[in-house]
Amino acid sequence: MKLKDSVALITGSSSGIGAATARLFAEHGCHVVINYSSNEAGARAVAAECEQQGVRALVVQANVADDADCRALVAATLAHFGRLDILINNAGTTKFCDHANLDGLNKQDFLDLYSVNTVGPFQMTRAAEKALRANGSGHVINMASIAGLAGIGSSIAYAASKGALVTMTRSLARVMGPEVRVNAVCPGFVQGEWLKNGLGDDRYNTLLEKNKAAAPLNDTASPETVADVCLGLIIGGDLTTGETILIDGGAHLGAAPVRR
Repeated sequence: MKLKDSVALITGSSSGIGAATARLFAEHGCHVVINYSSNEAGARAVAAECEQQGVRALVVQANVADDADCRALVAATLAHFGRLDILINNAGTTKFCDHANLDGLNKQDFLDLYSVNTVGPFQMTRAAEKALRANGSGHVINMASIAGLAGIGSSIAYAASKGALVTMTRSLARVMGPEVRVNAVCPGFVQGEWLKNGLGDDRYNTLLEKNKAAAPLNDTASPETVADVCLGLIIGGDLTTGETILIDGGAHLGAAPVRR
Protein backbone atom coordinates (compact mmCIF):
# COMPACT_ATOMS: atom_id res chain seq x y z
CA MET A 1 0.00 0.00 0.00
CA LYS A 2 1.22 3.50 -0.81
CA LEU A 3 0.69 6.32 1.65
CA LYS A 4 0.68 9.23 -0.79
CA ASP A 5 -2.82 10.71 -1.08
CA SER A 6 -4.22 8.17 1.39
CA VAL A 7 -6.18 9.28 4.46
CA ALA A 8 -5.24 8.14 7.96
CA LEU A 9 -7.34 8.66 11.07
CA ILE A 10 -5.16 8.53 14.19
CA THR A 11 -6.91 8.57 17.55
CA GLY A 12 -5.18 10.24 20.45
CA SER A 13 -2.80 12.09 18.15
CA SER A 14 -2.37 15.41 19.96
CA SER A 15 0.91 14.19 21.49
CA GLY A 16 3.24 11.21 21.92
CA ILE A 17 3.04 8.21 19.62
CA GLY A 18 -0.07 9.44 17.83
CA ALA A 19 1.48 12.80 17.02
CA ALA A 20 4.74 11.20 15.84
CA THR A 21 2.77 8.85 13.59
CA ALA A 22 0.76 11.70 12.10
CA ARG A 23 3.91 13.69 11.35
CA LEU A 24 5.64 10.70 9.75
CA PHE A 25 2.66 9.79 7.59
CA ALA A 26 2.38 13.42 6.48
CA GLU A 27 6.01 13.33 5.37
CA HIS A 28 4.99 10.48 3.05
CA GLY A 29 2.12 12.45 1.54
CA CYS A 30 -0.70 11.02 3.64
CA HIS A 31 -3.59 13.26 4.68
CA VAL A 32 -4.31 12.94 8.41
CA VAL A 33 -7.15 13.26 10.87
CA ILE A 34 -5.85 14.45 14.23
CA ASN A 35 -8.10 13.34 17.06
CA TYR A 36 -7.97 14.57 20.64
CA SER A 37 -10.06 14.17 23.77
CA SER A 38 -8.98 17.23 25.76
CA ASN A 39 -5.71 18.65 24.33
CA GLU A 40 -7.01 20.84 21.52
CA ALA A 41 -3.93 23.07 21.46
CA GLY A 42 -1.65 20.08 21.02
CA ALA A 43 -3.85 18.65 18.28
CA ARG A 44 -3.85 21.89 16.32
CA ALA A 45 -0.09 22.21 16.65
CA VAL A 46 0.37 18.69 15.26
CA ALA A 47 -2.03 19.45 12.41
CA ALA A 48 -0.07 22.59 11.53
CA GLU A 49 3.17 20.59 11.41
CA CYS A 50 1.56 18.03 9.12
CA GLU A 51 0.20 20.69 6.79
CA GLN A 52 3.73 22.05 6.37
CA GLN A 53 4.41 18.80 4.47
CA GLY A 54 1.82 19.78 1.86
CA VAL A 55 -0.97 17.49 3.06
CA ARG A 56 -4.37 18.26 4.49
CA ALA A 57 -5.08 17.81 8.19
CA LEU A 58 -8.42 17.70 9.97
CA VAL A 59 -8.72 18.17 13.73
CA VAL A 60 -11.67 16.48 15.47
CA GLN A 61 -12.49 16.16 19.16
CA ALA A 62 -13.88 12.76 20.20
CA ASN A 63 -13.79 10.37 23.13
CA VAL A 64 -13.31 6.85 21.76
CA ALA A 65 -15.07 5.39 24.80
CA ASP A 66 -18.28 6.95 23.43
CA ASP A 67 -19.71 5.07 20.45
CA ALA A 68 -21.56 8.13 19.17
CA ASP A 69 -18.28 10.07 19.18
CA CYS A 70 -16.57 7.26 17.24
CA ARG A 71 -19.25 7.31 14.56
CA ALA A 72 -19.15 11.10 14.38
CA LEU A 73 -15.35 11.05 14.04
CA VAL A 74 -15.52 8.70 11.07
CA ALA A 75 -18.40 10.69 9.55
CA ALA A 76 -16.38 13.92 9.83
CA THR A 77 -13.43 12.21 8.15
CA LEU A 78 -15.55 11.03 5.22
CA ALA A 79 -17.29 14.38 4.89
CA HIS A 80 -13.94 16.17 4.68
CA PHE A 81 -11.85 13.72 2.63
CA GLY A 82 -14.38 11.40 1.00
CA ARG A 83 -12.42 8.32 2.00
CA LEU A 84 -10.61 6.55 4.84
CA ASP A 85 -7.70 4.19 4.21
CA ILE A 86 -5.94 3.76 7.55
CA LEU A 87 -7.16 3.68 11.14
CA ILE A 88 -4.59 3.90 13.93
CA ASN A 89 -6.26 3.07 17.26
CA ASN A 90 -3.76 4.88 19.44
CA ALA A 91 -5.87 6.59 22.12
CA GLY A 92 -5.19 5.05 25.50
CA THR A 93 -5.26 5.64 29.21
CA THR A 94 -4.00 4.02 32.42
CA LYS A 95 -3.94 4.13 36.17
CA PHE A 96 -0.52 3.78 37.76
CA CYS A 97 -0.74 1.19 40.52
CA ASP A 98 1.89 -1.27 41.76
CA HIS A 99 0.89 -4.79 40.73
CA ALA A 100 1.31 -6.06 44.27
CA ASN A 101 -1.24 -3.54 45.55
CA LEU A 102 -4.43 -5.42 44.73
CA ASP A 103 -6.47 -3.03 46.85
CA GLY A 104 -5.24 -0.16 44.70
CA LEU A 105 -7.63 -1.07 41.88
CA ASN A 106 -11.39 -1.34 41.87
CA LYS A 107 -14.06 -2.38 39.40
CA GLN A 108 -14.45 1.12 38.02
CA ASP A 109 -10.72 1.35 37.27
CA PHE A 110 -11.00 -1.73 35.07
CA LEU A 111 -14.12 -0.41 33.34
CA ASP A 112 -12.52 2.99 32.72
CA LEU A 113 -9.38 1.48 31.17
CA TYR A 114 -11.24 -1.10 29.11
CA SER A 115 -13.65 1.54 27.79
CA VAL A 116 -10.79 3.46 26.18
CA ASN A 117 -8.09 0.82 25.57
CA THR A 118 -10.24 -2.08 24.35
CA VAL A 119 -13.81 -1.03 23.66
CA GLY A 120 -12.66 2.21 22.03
CA PRO A 121 -10.63 0.47 19.29
CA PHE A 122 -13.53 -1.91 18.65
CA GLN A 123 -16.01 0.93 18.31
CA MET A 124 -13.67 2.87 16.03
CA THR A 125 -13.06 -0.17 13.83
CA ARG A 126 -16.76 -0.90 13.62
CA ALA A 127 -17.53 2.72 12.69
CA ALA A 128 -14.81 2.72 10.03
CA GLU A 129 -15.36 -0.78 8.64
CA LYS A 130 -17.39 0.14 5.57
CA ALA A 131 -15.03 2.94 4.53
CA LEU A 132 -11.92 0.82 5.12
CA ARG A 133 -13.32 -2.03 3.04
CA ALA A 134 -14.34 0.28 0.20
CA ASN A 135 -10.89 0.69 -1.35
CA GLY A 136 -9.92 -2.97 -0.98
CA SER A 137 -6.68 -2.27 0.90
CA GLY A 138 -7.56 -0.71 4.23
CA HIS A 139 -5.46 -1.12 7.34
CA VAL A 140 -6.09 -0.98 11.08
CA ILE A 141 -3.24 -0.76 13.59
CA ASN A 142 -4.06 -1.21 17.26
CA MET A 143 -1.64 0.35 19.73
CA ALA A 144 -1.26 -2.42 22.29
CA SER A 145 1.68 -2.89 24.68
CA ILE A 146 4.18 -5.43 25.89
CA ALA A 147 2.18 -5.12 29.11
CA GLY A 148 -0.61 -7.08 27.44
CA LEU A 149 1.74 -9.93 26.56
CA ALA A 150 3.88 -10.13 29.69
CA GLY A 151 1.48 -8.97 32.40
CA ILE A 152 3.65 -5.99 33.33
CA GLY A 153 3.28 -2.23 33.03
CA SER A 154 1.59 0.60 34.87
CA SER A 155 -1.11 -1.58 36.47
CA ILE A 156 -2.79 -4.97 36.26
CA ALA A 157 -5.87 -3.29 34.80
CA TYR A 158 -3.78 -1.71 32.05
CA ALA A 159 -2.06 -4.99 31.20
CA ALA A 160 -5.41 -6.77 31.06
CA SER A 161 -6.92 -4.15 28.75
CA LYS A 162 -3.97 -4.37 26.36
CA GLY A 163 -3.99 -8.17 26.46
CA ALA A 164 -7.63 -8.07 25.42
CA LEU A 165 -6.71 -5.68 22.59
CA VAL A 166 -4.11 -8.14 21.27
CA THR A 167 -6.70 -10.92 21.22
CA MET A 168 -9.25 -8.65 19.57
CA THR A 169 -6.71 -7.76 16.88
CA ARG A 170 -6.55 -11.42 15.84
CA SER A 171 -10.33 -11.76 15.85
CA LEU A 172 -10.77 -8.67 13.70
CA ALA A 173 -8.03 -9.74 11.29
CA ARG A 174 -9.97 -12.94 10.55
CA VAL A 175 -13.24 -11.23 9.77
CA MET A 176 -12.03 -8.09 8.00
CA GLY A 177 -9.88 -9.73 5.35
CA PRO A 178 -9.26 -9.68 2.51
CA GLU A 179 -10.07 -5.98 2.13
CA VAL A 180 -8.61 -4.84 5.46
CA ARG A 181 -5.47 -5.88 7.34
CA VAL A 182 -5.49 -5.61 11.14
CA ASN A 183 -2.30 -5.67 13.19
CA ALA A 184 -1.11 -4.63 16.64
CA VAL A 185 2.12 -3.04 17.77
CA CYS A 186 3.36 -3.61 21.31
CA PRO A 187 5.87 -1.05 22.52
CA GLY A 188 7.84 -1.70 25.68
CA PHE A 189 9.07 1.23 27.76
CA VAL A 190 8.39 4.33 25.64
CA GLN A 191 10.49 7.41 26.24
CA GLY A 192 8.48 10.59 26.64
CA GLU A 193 6.18 12.72 28.72
CA TRP A 194 3.40 10.14 29.18
CA LEU A 195 5.49 7.81 31.33
CA LYS A 196 7.46 10.65 32.87
CA ASN A 197 4.29 12.31 34.10
CA GLY A 198 2.93 9.04 35.44
CA LEU A 199 6.09 7.80 37.13
CA GLY A 200 7.77 11.02 38.20
CA ASP A 201 11.20 12.11 36.99
CA ASP A 202 13.33 10.01 39.34
CA ARG A 203 11.52 6.70 38.79
CA TYR A 204 11.22 7.39 35.08
CA ASN A 205 14.96 7.93 34.70
CA THR A 206 15.78 4.86 36.79
CA LEU A 207 13.47 2.60 34.79
CA LEU A 208 14.68 4.08 31.51
CA GLU A 209 18.27 3.13 32.28
CA LYS A 210 17.27 -0.32 33.56
CA ASN A 211 15.26 -1.02 30.41
CA LYS A 212 18.09 0.12 28.18
CA ALA A 213 20.55 -2.07 30.03
CA ALA A 214 18.25 -5.10 29.80
CA ALA A 215 17.76 -4.79 26.03
CA PRO A 216 20.18 -6.44 23.58
CA LEU A 217 19.97 -3.27 21.48
CA ASN A 218 20.66 -1.11 24.56
CA ASP A 219 17.74 1.18 23.84
CA THR A 220 14.01 1.54 24.40
CA ALA A 221 11.21 2.74 22.16
CA SER A 222 10.42 6.36 21.43
CA PRO A 223 7.27 7.76 19.82
CA GLU A 224 9.23 8.07 16.58
CA THR A 225 10.46 4.46 16.53
CA VAL A 226 6.91 3.22 17.15
CA ALA A 227 5.69 5.41 14.28
CA ASP A 228 8.38 3.88 12.06
CA VAL A 229 7.00 0.40 12.73
CA CYS A 230 3.47 1.54 11.92
CA LEU A 231 4.74 2.95 8.64
CA GLY A 232 6.51 -0.30 7.80
CA LEU A 233 3.40 -2.37 8.45
CA ILE A 234 1.40 -0.24 6.05
CA ILE A 235 3.80 0.19 3.14
CA GLY A 236 5.71 -3.06 3.44
CA GLY A 237 3.38 -5.62 4.97
CA ASP A 238 0.84 -6.44 2.29
CA LEU A 239 0.55 -10.05 3.47
CA THR A 240 0.77 -9.32 7.19
CA THR A 241 -2.41 -9.42 9.27
CA GLY A 242 -3.31 -10.55 12.76
CA GLU A 243 0.27 -9.99 13.89
CA THR A 244 1.66 -8.47 17.07
CA ILE A 245 4.93 -6.57 16.67
CA LEU A 246 7.11 -6.02 19.73
CA ILE A 247 9.13 -2.79 19.96
CA ASP A 248 11.39 -3.00 22.99
CA GLY A 249 14.98 -3.29 21.80
CA GLY A 250 14.81 -7.03 22.40
CA ALA A 251 14.24 -6.75 26.15
CA HIS A 252 11.55 -9.45 25.98
CA LEU A 253 14.27 -11.97 25.10
CA GLY A 254 15.44 -11.98 28.71
CA ALA A 255 18.98 -11.74 30.03
CA ALA A 256 21.56 -11.13 27.35
CA PRO A 257 24.69 -13.30 27.26
CA VAL A 258 27.91 -11.88 28.61
CA ARG A 259 29.68 -9.88 25.93
CA ARG A 260 33.39 -10.56 25.78
